[in-house]
Amino acid sequence: MNFDPTSRDDLLRLTLYLTPDHDCGYFRGRSAATLYVDPAYEMSALTYQFLLYQGFRRSGNQVYRPYCSDCHECIPIRLPVEKFKLSKSLRRVWKKNQDLTVKIFPPSLTQERFELYHAYINNRHDDGPMVNPTPDDFLSFLDCSWGQTQFVEFRQDAKLLMVAVMDSLDDSLSAVYTFFDPTFASRSLGTYAVLWEIQEAQRIAKEWLYLGYWVKACKKMRYKSRFKPMQIYQERNWVEYDQKVPDIKNIS
Repeated sequence: MNFDPTSRDDLLRLTLYLTPDHDCGYFRGRSAATLYVDPAYEMSALTYQFLLYQGFRRSGNQVYRPYCSDCHECIPIRLPVEKFKLSKSLRRVWKKNQDLTVKIFPPSLTQERFELYHAYINNRHDDGPMVNPTPDDFLSFLDCSWGQTQFVEFRQDAKLLMVAVMDSLDDSLSAVYTFFDPTFASRSLGTYAVLWEIQEAQRIAKEWLYLGYWVKACKKMRYKSRFKPMQIYQERNWVEYDQKVPDIKNIS
């Protein structure tokens, strides 16, 4: 049975669970909790689109959002792609990577993709739970059984430099994850992937690009604040983020 977001009865049937406290992945010494959709629920792309609007994300088939009692640092963000403003610094990133070729593929595990993913995780997240991923970890994290997931490959000649994983929904694209060759850090590949996704969303007439969670104090996420105008999910509404406002309240 699929979920109809216009139906109050279906909304009441969507069961959510809260995990026990666990170590926070962003701040040492802090605990975190996660709200997630019943794994037995028959998810659909329409349901997930509705849940994205409510600040949820996915990891593999699991749909979740942070739900910490005393911390509000994980902020859902999205971009209204037609209003996007390309700054001078972002224009330089775009021009720097115009020698790359881009192709879109269905999700699949290849040796080349896995080796790139493994190198990226062990370089960028060597202190976290994702370190030393296995081939089974690859698709169980990046793909899902109920959505339209795409792997976008970026190559310099024959060399694979980056893969951006995204979900295509009726009104939006959702950036799931991006991994790239860490030896090419000077290209700002993660930033370029977002720029390409913005252009792709414009090309296929999507209204939004969802970029997951933004943690302002996390250096690895700092690049997300470069894209303007950025909207944040605050007090059950999406509002344009004012860079001058120091404090943000999280979803409630």
